[in-house]
Amino acid sequence: MAAPAGLAKAAAGKLSEAVGERTRRLGSALQETHRQRRLILVIVCVALFLDNMLYMVIVPIVPVYIAGMHKGSEEDLPDHHHRQLPPTDNASQPANATSAPTPPPKSSLKPTYPTGSEDIKIGVLFASKAILQLLVNPLSGPFIDRVGYDAPLLIGLGVMFASTVMFAFAEDYATLFAARSLQGLGSAFADTSGIAMIADKYPEEPERSRALGVALAFISFGSLVAPPFGGFLYQFAGKRYPFLVLAVVSLLDGFLLMLVAKPFSVKARENLPVGTPIHRLMLDPYIAVVAGALTTCNIPLAFLEPTIANWMKESMGASEWEMGLTWLPAFFPHVLGVYLTVKLAARYPHLQWFYGALGLVVIGASSCTVPACHNFGQLVVPLCGICFGIALVDTALLPTLAFLVDVRHVSVYGSVYAIADISYSVAYALGPIVASQIVHTLGFPQLNLGMGLANLLYAPVLLLLRNVCYMTPSRSEQDVLLDESPKGLYDTIRLEERLGKDKPRHGLPPEGEVSLGWEGEGTAQDRPRALSGEESSDYDYEYN
Repeated sequence: MAAPAGLAKAAAGKLSEAVGERTRRLGSALQETHRQRRLILVIVCVALFLDNMLYMVIVPIVPVYIAGMHKGSEEDLPDHHHRQLPPTDNASQPANATSAPTPPPKSSLKPTYPTGSEDIKIGVLFASKAILQLLVNPLSGPFIDRVGYDAPLLIGLGVMFASTVMFAFAEDYATLFAARSLQGLGSAFADTSGIAMIADKYPEEPERSRALGVALAFISFGSLVAPPFGGFLYQFAGKRYPFLVLAVVSLLDGFLLMLVAKPFSVKARENLPVGTPIHRLMLDPYIAVVAGALTTCNIPLAFLEPTIANWMKESMGASEWEMGLTWLPAFFPHVLGVYLTVKLAARYPHLQWFYGALGLVVIGASSCTVPACHNFGQLVVPLCGICFGIALVDTALLPTLAFLVDVRHVSVYGSVYAIADISYSVAYALGPIVASQIVHTLGFPQLNLGMGLANLLYAPVLLLLRNVCYMTPSRSEQDVLLDESPKGLYDTIRLEERLGKDKPRHGLPPEGEVSLGWEGEGTAQDRPRALSGEESSDYDYEYN
């Protein structure tokens, strides 16, 4: 008996050693910079995809669901609800059967669409996410700058998971409103920290523009597939299943983030540089120009989403499938716009401002032509133009924000991308509420002409960005823009850690100085940028 027991013990020991060795290899592979940043890109893209899926998946579900709740509360036809008053139903049906038997079957054969006050409820529900996002972003940006990008991304995914579960089990309007608002809270952390993390992990061009372009493509794809995905599962499986599927994916993405980034480790938060306060970034004229462009270019999309279906039904007699597939063809020019901008930016990086201005012109011209369309085929063309222009603006200007922070402030990106998220949220908070009022008071053509004119007039403003690519980090500029001098100790520690791993482009600087021209696959926080005040007040270093 002793020999078999010894063999079993030896086999268990070897198995344990083998599993431990494979785990160590997997852990070391995940910590390799090149592989880790690719996994981070996948995690962030899934998070952005989920956020936009949850944003749009309620489009075919909530209007019918709210109308059903309203009908169930006012009429005694609770086919799908709790049958609490059977005597009243049984007593009332014979009287109704002789007078007007047709309305109940008619309403049950067709989808129940909201009218009157229900439109206002739906508009407020759709806007609540962006409104809360707008309120939270000024706080989430500095928080991300202080603690890093990993933990806020995990917090955002956790909040999105809770919001999705609330949607699945919501039985009244108050719960739906709370879930939608909670999603805005999660988005303020997940979206901002995710985009900022991409900018940090990909500090060099054209890799940064390419990675941000991939993220934008996932945002567009999430918005595209969400309505048919939600409508299909809602019809064939029930209201809860679209949200439960998204909740599971959110949970898996959070576990993957914990495995790859280890967001709550002490090492992940030590030696973080001090970022520029968000109010200082808002006062930067170049960042303000970019933020204005992001808001302006998204207004047509945000204002058309809640209004175009009714206009199609009234003006061209559009069918249900045409209204449901309104934005489907626009996905492909959006991806094309991302691809072209990334390619052009790699060859002609000094024309980023021009790509954004061109996108605004395309959006403006397309928006003005929407009211002239008389059928679905004609309408597809300007909608594709709007999404193509948005792709040009976003793909050109999001990397520009990171570059402006690199050369004019400190390479910490939470606050600057919180400003970008605020710009988007302004458009999407106003759209569901304001657009319908404008259509009712002025008309749908006037709405589109106004949005088109706003984009056309803003395009020349981007001329102010034409010299941004020639900027270099300036010590005097940093002294003016920062509350306190950058920490030389941080730069010294990070430089010592990276000696032997990376090689500076122009050679190591003299002792006590830190060069800004630095190559390697590290993050922007790994690349020392800020200099100590006593040692380098007279130097102006070239960026890249």
